[in-house]
Parts: sequence; C-alpha cells; structure tokens
Amino acid sequence: MGWSGLREVQEQAYAAIREGNDTLVIAPTAGGKSEAALIPVLDDILKTGAPGISCLYIAPLKALINDQEERIAGFCRPVSLTLARWHGDVPKGDRGWKEDDAPQFLLITPESLEVLLHEPVAASALSSVRYVIVDELHAFVESERGVHLRVLLDRLDRIATAPVRRIGLSATVGNPDEVLAWFSGGRGRSKVVSVAAPPSQKVFRFVVESDPGKRIDALVRLVAGKKALVFVNSRSAAETVIREVSGRIENLHIHHSSIAPIKKKEAEEAFRGSGGACIICTSTLELGIDIGDLDIVVQDGPPDSVSSFLQRMGRAGRRDRAASVAWILSDPGELLAGCATIECAQKKQTEPLEPPEKPWNVLVQQLFLALLSGPRAGRGTIVRQLRSFSVFAQCFAEEIDRLLDHLITTGYLSADGDLLVPGPEAERAFGLSRVRELYSVIAGGSEYRAVTPDGEVIGAIDARFAHREEPGDFVLGGAIWSVVKCDESHNLVVVVPGGDIPGTSRIFRATGGEAAFSPVICAGIQRIVARKKSTLPLCEVDAETLSRAISAFPQGIGESGLFFREERSTEGRVVSVYSFSGRRFNQVLAYLLKGKLDRVQVRYDDCRIRVFRAGKSGAVERVARALREIPALSQQEASAFLPLPAPDPWKFARMLPEEEFRAMIAADYYRTGDVLRILAQAPVTILPAEEPGPGADT
Repeated sequence: MGWSGLREVQEQAYAAIREGNDTLVIAPTAGGKSEAALIPVLDDILKTGAPGISCLYIAPLKALINDQEERIAGFCRPVSLTLARWHGDVPKGDRGWKEDDAPQFLLITPESLEVLLHEPVAASALSSVRYVIVDELHAFVESERGVHLRVLLDRLDRIATAPVRRIGLSATVGNPDEVLAWFSGGRGRSKVVSVAAPPSQKVFRFVVESDPGKRIDALVRLVAGKKALVFVNSRSAAETVIREVSGRIENLHIHHSSIAPIKKKEAEEAFRGSGGACIICTSTLELGIDIGDLDIVVQDGPPDSVSSFLQRMGRAGRRDRAASVAWILSDPGELLAGCATIECAQKKQTEPLEPPEKPWNVLVQQLFLALLSGPRAGRGTIVRQLRSFSVFAQCFAEEIDRLLDHLITTGYLSADGDLLVPGPEAERAFGLSRVRELYSVIAGGSEYRAVTPDGEVIGAIDARFAHREEPGDFVLGGAIWSVVKCDESHNLVVVVPGGDIPGTSRIFRATGGEAAFSPVICAGIQRIVARKKSTLPLCEVDAETLSRAISAFPQGIGESGLFFREERSTEGRVVSVYSFSGRRFNQVLAYLLKGKLDRVQVRYDDCRIRVFRAGKSGAVERVARALREIPALSQQEASAFLPLPAPDPWKFARMLPEEEFRAMIAADYYRTGDVLRILAQAPVTILPAEEPGPGADT
C-alpha cells in the first residue's frame, strides 16, 4: 500500500484492541480511524485463521456502508479475506451465503442485523464473530437506534462462542469516557484512544447580508470553478438554494435524506472527478462518506452544534492545505452564533452525548420480537429477559409488570395462565408479512417514493402531501414535479416534470425544519456577550457587525448564570430571562414558569424566555421567585406541566400506558432532569429595568 508507517492513532488503537479492550477511537475527519480499527482486527484474523464471520462493521447509513466497502476491500482482498454487504439496497439474491462460506467481514446496519438474527441459517454464522466495529458511533448514542444497537450487541454476545470486542469510531465526542461506558456496557476492560488533529491553518470569511438575492450572489462567487460543499440546515433550505443557483454554477448537485440513493451517488461520483463541482447538502455529508479533496466549505447560516461544524470543517483542508470555510449569514445575530461556534471549537468544547434514560419504545419492540420469534415464556421469565439487557436494567420490574398488564388490557397480549402470547391487536399489527415492522425502531410510513413513469426513483416526499386530494406540485432535487398518480398500497407516487409556476402557494417543499442551537453554542454566545467581543481576529467590518449583535443584549450579563430584566415591548412590560441554554431548555422552562404563574404568556428562543402579563409591579421578583421554586419539583411533578406530544414519532409509543409514555417524554424528549439540575445550580441575577427611550419598543 506504500505506507512507511502507521499514524499515532493507529499505533495506539492497535495496542488497545490487541490488549482485549473495548475501544473508542476518536480522531478528526480523514485521520485514519477506519484503518485504526481494521489493522488489529485483520492482524488477529490472519494469525488465527478463524473461519466464518469474524467482524461486523456497523454503520448508521447504507450509503456509508456502500462507500466504505472499497476501502475495507482494499485491505481484505490482497490477503484473500472476503467481505459482504447486507442491507435493504443490496439485492435479496446477493444477501446471504452458502453453508461454511460466510464472509470474514460483514458490513451491515442495525436494522439489517435485526433481520439477520431472525434468519436461522444465516444467523448461525454469527457465532464466530469476535469483533464489532461501529462507525460514526456519535450518530447512534442519543437516539433510539442507539438503544436498539446496544440490545443487538448484547444479543450478539450470547450467540458468539468467544468474547466480542467492541470498537467505536467517531470524530467528535464531548464526553468520551461516558460514551465508552455506555458502548461497552460494563463488560470488562475498555479504553479511549483520542488523538487530536495537528495544528493547521484555517481560513474563515464571513458574508453578512440581509438581502436573499445578494446572499445567493455571494454564494455563486465563492464556489465558482471550485470543489465546494455548501451545507444548509434543512432539506427545504437545500431545495431553495439549489433552485436559486441553478444555471449559475456548473456541475451542481443536491444531497439530502429525501434524495434517491442513486442521485446521491451521482453527486458523490461527480465530485470525485476533475474540475469544479458543487453539492448543496445537509448533514448527510457530515458522516464519513469519502468525496475526496475540496477547495471550500460554505456554511449557509450557522450550524446547530459545534460537533456538526467540526465534521463539516473537517471536509476541507486535507493534504496539508488550509481549511477554507465561508459563512453566508443573514444578520448580526447569525454572525454572533458563528463566532461562538468557532470559539467553542478552538477550545475543544463539543456537545456531550446523553443516551436515553427511559427507552420504553425500544423495550416494547424487543418484547414482541421475543414473543413472536421464540417459544412461549412465563411472565417472570419475560421480565428477567428484558432486564438482562444493560440498557433496560434501570427499568424496574414493577414498571415492566404495569406495561404487561396494559398490553393485556388493550389486546396486544393474551395471558394463558402465567404464559404470555401475542394478542389479537399484536397479530393485526405485526402478524404474517407485517412482522418486519418490528425489525426497526424508525417510525415508517411517513414518506412516499416519488417515481417517474419510466421507473426512475426521484426521492421521497411527505405522506401528508401524497394524501391530499389535489397534491399539486412539489420541489425535489432542485426541480418541480407534478403528481399524476398515488399508490397508497405501495407508498408510491408517480410523478412527471412540472413547470415553473409563479409564486409558491401551490408548491410543496421537502420537510425538515431549521435546527436550534445547542446549549454549548448558546453558552459560547453568552461568553462573547459578557466580554463584549470575540477572541477571533475579525476584520473591522465584521467586528462592527458583531458589536451590533452584542448591543442587542442588556448590560451586566456575565459569563454564566441566569439574568432577569424587566423590559419594554410593543405589548407592554415583559420580564426577560436570559438563560443562554438552548431552545429545548427554554421550552421546558417556559412551560414550567407558565405552570407556576397564573395567566402569563411565555415565549422563548435559544437565548431567552420572555414572560408577558406577569404583573404591573414586582413582575421580575415574581418570575424570579417562581423560577427558584422549580428545582424543588420532582421529575414527575415537573412533567405534569409539560404537554404530551403526539406519539407518532415513537414507533411503538401508542402501545405504552400514559404514565410510562409521560415518563419517557419527560426524561428523553424534554430532558427534564437536566433542566431541574441546571436551575438548581445556576446563580440568578436581576438586572436594572430597561429605561424608556429610542428603540425601547423593538
């Protein structure tokens, strides 16, 4: 391969893995993480000559598996080791193997591994697995897919004839020790291998422009003739941008989760060619899909997290070139958020990852998988089996008993003495061909495939649009399409190219909302506001723009804590609580304040909560007193003030008792425990009231 030696991360990972540790390997994008995992695994397989599947490579995206196949094959083929992919995009005839002919490496997603475990002949080959490599581990940790992944790893331990070493790969993790503890599950030795990126030059430029047309002009100038990735924060934004720049940028492509896989592959392949190329993309290109070298990364609006920014910036500056990142921003507030993001990245302050505390949704999935695929079991056996998985160990036996009683009452379970079997509702939901609904925790049925009359798959659209009586036209892949037929039985719409329609009233755009800033970025904003400047070497124009953003905040805000001030607005006096803790925190705090105070109206954004109608006198003290009382609430008491969202985003939530659903939402959707803990620790400062004057009602 022409290597003269191994990188530091590869040396350290080799030592850690060969010592028998579960290992979390953290290194920057293009830092050699994949090779760091492959080298010791290949070394062991070649030395021992073990037959059967020796290593599972698990990734969050099918596209990432397809991309990594050649890289892994480059190691395997020269030494006569075999590999195979197993996921939904692989033709069914190419999945599986003849007896005693299983590949040494199997590349798979968690959902496909669940399917494989239920195919007895193929699953028997998993008994020889000794290593599991989980790529982009950070993409799993905080989601229910991560809970599902952990259950699968525990089940794999019970199948394998020898200990299975777990190797996680990630570019950014804010709390690596905690993530490794979750990943390893306390099974034995574990080690973090973290190698920072060597110092390198980074070139940032900011374009702050309120006029949308001028922002597009700036984008065109920045990427002209270059290899460029333009990151936006939603699918709808990607569609808007590509429509605006179409015809003005050569070799232009779009890449987001609703685009058909073949279209995304075309974009990736075009980018690897010679000459200029530009891809308008969302977070789908943050993960480790290799697109080669590029000249510039453009960030259209601030990203939602420092971790996301680092992944995006890591795409540029390879091969000893300076990383060039341009920011196209709409107002001074976005410049403030961008500066805060870069400062946090400089200080290596990235978001900590918190696994779900109450994974009831996944527990229901595993309960029915066990009942539908195994022999009849007694109630006590089922409870013990579920709690034997480390991610469910914190669920009390009486809680699971209450769930089982509820499922019997609602017809999802039937009791035959002490034995439990699927009830009529479970047979209706998961019987026969619908059993595959249990193989994934991802809520399905929300999108329809868009296909041309010639059979070309364009991508996916929201099911709500497909079900409308007159769907009209929609934008996807930078083009307008018209629906000519809807096939609900196959979740499919037939589409033909639409025309340019004046206005946008009839055009349905891809779903996917703008993301809020993480608490880490918001804390960075607070530090800049407190010191009244950024530590970045800004040019004079950008420094003046940043000063305007800072001046929108009141005097006296410090680098930490909560700050209260009575202010004027067009609706009268308002109490503002500057928390700098992010939109989800402020949403919960807004609900709690509204519950503690009578007849108030509360609004919130990333940095503050605004309380209206809190009283004509003593309003600040009243709001501050209510806030000081909130930490004394238990999580259960606090959750009573929080509205229950619709259960649709959680695939099996409709099967849960309301008490368990509410506990899951409070713990993992609202993160109520974190809010109460932060409020208990945060000092409270009341600032002088805003004096009437010019601009006081803005």
